[in-house]
Amino acid sequence: MKQASLRSQNTFQALLIAYYAHMLEYRAEIILWALSGTLPLILMGVWVKAADSGDFGFTATEFARYFFCLYVIRQFTTIWVIWEFEKEIVQGTLSLRLLQPIDPVWHHVTRHLAEKLTRIPFVVLLTGLFFWLYPAAAWLPNAMQIISCIIAIVLAFALRFVIQYTFAMLAFWTERASAIQQFWFLFYIFLSGTLAPLTVFPENIQTLVLWTPFPYTLYFPVALLMGIPVPIGRGLVAITLWGLGFFLLNRWLWKQGLKKFSGMGA
Repeated sequence: MKQASLRSQNTFQALLIAYYAHMLEYRAEIILWALSGTLPLILMGVWVKAADSGDFGFTATEFARYFFCLYVIRQFTTIWVIWEFEKEIVQGTLSLRLLQPIDPVWHHVTRHLAEKLTRIPFVVLLTGLFFWLYPAAAWLPNAMQIISCIIAIVLAFALRFVIQYTFAMLAFWTERASAIQQFWFLFYIFLSGTLAPLTVFPENIQTLVLWTPFPYTLYFPVALLMGIPVPIGRGLVAITLWGLGFFLLNRWLWKQGLKKFSGMGA
């Protein structure tokens, strides 16, 4: 048992190192990907201007801080596994993965983690640049805020990954599983805190949204980093229940999909 665990750990480390080296070769492209997700920075300008003429519970400086934190956290929670898995199914390359003595999901997990590691220097540089250009928004979170935010980012990454990987299982039955993700994204963009902090929503809407998985993928870690009051207990329960539900559904779809898979395109 101990030897099997050690082999699994060594395999995970080897995959992570290999994919990290691969990502370093394409770090210029990764920087372009990071720069392409500028929607929070655009919305920052909109809400900063709106704060000057209305009462939204946030000052202009707090809006600037919120959307910058949102942009940074998105760098570590972006998931694209559904497009990779869909491509493997359509081209038949999943057959090669199935010949290996590990679950193909670990290739995707380590690839995502390696890509996140390559973004760290860019995020640090961008943070320094933002605070230099907008010193009024600069602040120093305390140790508890930083630790809780890091934990929330890990949970957000895991939750988004298991949700999208579950949608990816539908590629066994349709060549456009990514269309499901695009439909899901419509709810995500409104309810995750991307367009606006949840505090600007009516209270009854906030209560309802906090039981969905969406706010825990972005708003939750941002709120913890900024010190915005959030129901941490409810958040952990919601993340656990949604994550477990999608994980169980994922494993069932995986088993059913393998029965149907015939190496299409191979």
